[in-house]
Amino acid sequence: MQKLNDIEDINKEKYDFVTKIKPAYQTGKGIDRELIEEISRVKKEPEWMKNIRLKALEVFLSKPIPKWGPDISEINFDEITYYIKPEDRKANDWNEVPDEIKNTFEKLGVPEMERKYLAGSVAQLESEGVYSKIKKQWADKGVVFMDMDSALQQYPEIIKEHFGKIVPPSDNKFAALNTAVWSGGSFLYIPKGVKMELPVQAYFRMNGEMEGQFERTLIIAEEGASVHYIEGCTAPTYSKYSLHAAVVEVYAKKDSKVRYTSVQNWSDNIINLPTKRAWVEENAKMEWVQGSLGSKITMTYPSSILRGEWASTSNLNVALATGNVWKDNGAKVVHAAPNTSSKVVAKSISGQGGMSVYRGLLRINKGAYNSKASVQCDALILDDHSKSNTYPHNEILDESASFSHEASVGKISEEQVNYLMSRGIREEDARSLIVLGFLDDVLKEIPLEYSLEFNKLIKLEMSKMGAVG
Repeated sequence: MQKLNDIEDINKEKYDFVTKIKPAYQTGKGIDRELIEEISRVKKEPEWMKNIRLKALEVFLSKPIPKWGPDISEINFDEITYYIKPEDRKANDWNEVPDEIKNTFEKLGVPEMERKYLAGSVAQLESEGVYSKIKKQWADKGVVFMDMDSALQQYPEIIKEHFGKIVPPSDNKFAALNTAVWSGGSFLYIPKGVKMELPVQAYFRMNGEMEGQFERTLIIAEEGASVHYIEGCTAPTYSKYSLHAAVVEVYAKKDSKVRYTSVQNWSDNIINLPTKRAWVEENAKMEWVQGSLGSKITMTYPSSILRGEWASTSNLNVALATGNVWKDNGAKVVHAAPNTSSKVVAKSISGQGGMSVYRGLLRINKGAYNSKASVQCDALILDDHSKSNTYPHNEILDESASFSHEASVGKISEEQVNYLMSRGIREEDARSLIVLGFLDDVLKEIPLEYSLEFNKLIKLEMSKMGAVG
């Protein structure tokens, strides 16, 4: 049985530490036209990308802070540092990575995961990728996996064709901000018919306070291709906030399959506002699996646009809100073609005054005949000080469609606790087991090594509430 002190050691040693480096380059605070031009110049980008950035800046400045969700008015865009380059070199061998940076990712387990379980990995610290590699057997088949800045230099025409088409700057204020100041992220291209049996991983690490991380991820799965992309995110704890506003665009082309698993363990000072969306073509399948721990505020709603007949998507989401945390999670699905199908399962846990929210959009367009969709929202509230709200928005515009929505809110059953205690299990451990059982629908979809780590993190959060001994 995992002891409480062991769990605390996992947190302190593995996640809550600061990498002591002197950045190779960083901009000043605040955002304006000069900053955008500086970022583009330092990165030696083509003129067309600089123009995209500048137009996005205009959109960003014209849009107000959203007020329909949690209060994020504390964000002061003039106080944030938007670009921090930790190192001049990019490596494809861990031995080439500077020791302090390499040690950071060693503590996080990234090189070990790559050696044991992955087809390739990308590691980012602050605003830039510091390491990327795809194993030779996949590179020989034409798979490309690297940081986004390198991809822009090496594959500019592919980037130009796909960048900002699924998530345009006009989509929302933070998508516009990302488009204006984006840096880092990952580019993954899988050629036609290539089925990757091993996953790839991108790991994003923030290191300071009052800074922003704005990675851009682009995934293109050609016809008949398949891939599992895993995203990990962490940051140390500070008294002041930092802002994370990523953009993810996924092209799942005909007969392809893409799974995007996100395991986020942000510190409680991070405001996390990403935009993630996929275009899903004929007979393609898009799967979103998301485990969300930590952060001060999270607003994330992975989206799938089912554009081709027989396209399908699933969205499985776990959110844990403990203490002064607001988790505003959900999913968006648009059925834009006949015979499409979708499944959304959202699980949330609130404790110590935490707020969890499911906010979703499910739309079946007229003409998307014989489409099927289901939404399931389950919330577990651990005390009388915590809250859980559900805001579903469902639009069923075709009479032939099949749609179901169910939601439940409950507390830990004392009968279950007493039963487990009668079998010799301590009360604290019994409550922890019940929580993990509640989350099982989603946790079983996370790869084994990651789900084991996620279980430890959940126990750690529960231990803060006195629920794990």
